[in-house]
Amino acid sequence: MKQIIRLLTVFFYLVTAGCTPKTTDIWLDDLKIVSFSEGIRPVNAKGSYIKDTIRIGGVHYQRGIGSITTAVFPFLLNGNARRFTAEVGADDKANKDIPIKFFVVGDKKVLFESGEMRVGDPAKKIDLNLKGIKRLGLLVTDDIGGLKNKMTYCDLANAKFEMIGDSLPRLIPNSDDKQMLTPAPPQTPKINSARVFGATPGNPFLYSISTTGKRPMQFFAENLPNGLNLDSKTGIITGKVSKLGIYFTTLKAKNELGEATKILKISIGDTIALTPPIGWNGWNSWAEKIDREKVISTAEAIVNKGLNNHGWSYINIDDSWQGNRGGKLNALQPNEKFPKIKEMVDYIHSLGLKAGIYSTPYVYSYAGYPGASSDFEKGGDKHEPIKANRRASGPIGKYRFETNDALQMAEWGFDYLKYDWRIDVTSTERMSAALKKSGRDVVFSISNNAPIEKAADWARLTNAWRTGPDIRDSWPSLYSLAFTIDKWAEFAGPGHWNDPDMMIVGNVSMGPTELHPSRLTPDEQYSHVSIFSLLAAPLLIGCPIEQLDDFTLNLLTNDEVIEVNQDQLGKPARLVADENGVQIWAKPMEDGSFAVGLFNTDDFGKTPQSYFRWGDETPKKFTLDFSKLGLTGNLKLRDLWRQKDLGEFAGSYSAEIRHHGVVMLRIFQ
Repeated sequence: MKQIIRLLTVFFYLVTAGCTPKTTDIWLDDLKIVSFSEGIRPVNAKGSYIKDTIRIGGVHYQRGIGSITTAVFPFLLNGNARRFTAEVGADDKANKDIPIKFFVVGDKKVLFESGEMRVGDPAKKIDLNLKGIKRLGLLVTDDIGGLKNKMTYCDLANAKFEMIGDSLPRLIPNSDDKQMLTPAPPQTPKINSARVFGATPGNPFLYSISTTGKRPMQFFAENLPNGLNLDSKTGIITGKVSKLGIYFTTLKAKNELGEATKILKISIGDTIALTPPIGWNGWNSWAEKIDREKVISTAEAIVNKGLNNHGWSYINIDDSWQGNRGGKLNALQPNEKFPKIKEMVDYIHSLGLKAGIYSTPYVYSYAGYPGASSDFEKGGDKHEPIKANRRASGPIGKYRFETNDALQMAEWGFDYLKYDWRIDVTSTERMSAALKKSGRDVVFSISNNAPIEKAADWARLTNAWRTGPDIRDSWPSLYSLAFTIDKWAEFAGPGHWNDPDMMIVGNVSMGPTELHPSRLTPDEQYSHVSIFSLLAAPLLIGCPIEQLDDFTLNLLTNDEVIEVNQDQLGKPARLVADENGVQIWAKPMEDGSFAVGLFNTDDFGKTPQSYFRWGDETPKKFTLDFSKLGLTGNLKLRDLWRQKDLGEFAGSYSAEIRHHGVVMLRIFQ
């Protein structure tokens, strides 16, 4: 008892004496700051965005973080932070013509606003009392009120938290309920592959009848063009068609429970990729760790998990497969990670899938591997070894090897090429011509940041073009890449598609970050798949297929949503209205119906608070006025995610839309 009284006496003395808990300085550049970054581009610790010394207004700083607008950093503090201090400004090497603003937002209140800052301005000091703050957001933007994202360098020098005890700033939890909305497919046959397919006369033809339903299943095809053959057990159609023309083939799939039919339009001419490519790309899964075994495992996982039955077909290698030049064509050869590359491609084809590969017109790729040009006549010799000048791609060399490489890729059997550099028309023309003369249909996709001023050239020369920078698994990145490209819509259509980049669902690895579950909330993931489908964008999964959880698999196997993406009319959705925090996107379909997405964007980008999740977000009630779509009379509505008829409506339809979520409809007149 005496000991207890003594302890209570000591405690009372400390309290009355005003004793404060021990605090610790936590520097932002000591955190895994890339894990906190949700902006448009990555972030660099202890240096500027371009990995130089941080310099603001001529003053050098040894500590801090450098980023590029728009920069977004959310932190979970839970009342464990006392202060935040920093010196902020435009980096001395930033764009002199672009003003930027810094904000600190705590529990929805703007605690600091810098006002406009430009290159050469002295740093502004931040010193904030964070007592009781649960969630804090650091934001640097060039355009509050429009999210134009002109992009320039920004610095948060000497930035640190004063934390209580040994507590640390943490990531905002992503623990929202993962509702699985897609119903299980029936056991009766259902053909899900696209209704149209294009090929060049005389080139190899590969089309799989993607079908859900109980196995075993038999496949039939009536009126196949001469030169094509169907494997009745697998549903794989192969061969070559020599004669130009449009052919209509009746596909059938039959099991013990029933039969399904679909009319396939086969177009033999000069246009391929009549629907957007749909499949997988390896970069956001494995980056430079990709190898032959991982590619084969992915192809097998696509089949084992049944994704191929929903139309997913491309298995695309990204950067880091390249070795030195050689062989009879003096073309790029695979490095030690990809032995027997043709055997690998043949195996992928035997599964009814297609194979993709990567290159660049630069001397070196972004990962430091040889590209399609060289400063040496034979290219890729001992003067340009693999991985030399790592992470320092470009420029385009004196000697060009597009023809050599295109012929080699075609000989190996590749069906897709991602061509990656700061895009110019001349290099695009060279590789486009080389691929068309290779003897194989190769989908030509260029990356990244294609300037819209040359959009007509990209549509003329390629099958897909990246409309922006690399995507990251955050709402600000997704929004800036997908919800702002309405201006590109007129250039897309069968054979040529706007590409907002890979998909960011499942476990992803973005740049230096390790594999981790997508930071998009479940509702944001539904919006992600919905807007990509409405935009008729390529659907390339960016996560390891073997690691798909039930939620992500359910998300990727909704045939009615995929059908919107693969519709043969090929018209991207247009932004119809943006009102009361809801965007309405509408896509005309080949059968005369409309696919419509109602997205609760909650006026993202219009206020500093809108860039962050505060944990108290609520659904929004919204009424769709059919007249905005130019529709009148009684209309039949179907909920595509739930695959459920909603009934007939006249004039309008009301729905509740979750925060950053979507209601996706098919409207029939």
